Amino acid sequence: MIDLKRIKISDVLELQKISIETFNDTFGEYNSLEDLNEMFENNYNSEQLKSEINNQSTDFEFIYVDGQIAGYLKINWGSAQSEDMGNSFLEVERIYIRKAFKRQGLGTKLMDYAIEKAKKLGRQYIWLGVWENNSNAIGFYQSKKFIPFSDHIFMVGEDKQRDILMKKKI
Repeated sequence: MIDLKRIKISDVLELQKISIETFNDTFGEYNSLEDLNEMFENNYNSEQLKSEINNQSTDFEFIYVDGQIAGYLKINWGSAQSEDMGNSFLEVERIYIRKAFKRQGLGTKLMDYAIEKAKKLGRQYIWLGVWENNSNAIGFYQSKKFIPFSDHIFMVGEDKQRDILMKKKI
């Protein structure tokens, strides 16, 4: 059984754990331990995550499979977006699935949730940033009809990495 559950402040340690685990599983081999640790300390410390959870223009969701946390989603709108895209856009900032749960359609379920949220909020587009070398994720987003429209720099510690910005009209 697959369920979604909004992440609350009381879930911050679980969110921190899965955030570090899934980022490391996805990008660990491409980054130095120093850069990863710096990023985790800056982006995934409990105070930072609590601040993000409390933001009224952000929604975090855990996805469960048979009672186990399989992944999570973070979406932003308005001023919470990581780039100023205005009120026509909703951002999918993080969409991560644990290794053991990949290829089970969970990314699609999370993306469907994001699209429905965007529609409820009256947004016309969904956008996201994806690392230029993450071909699996790029392929997934292309299969969902996202198209590249720009790029930006994403910092992993001291390492500047290029993200392709992709959007989809909804």
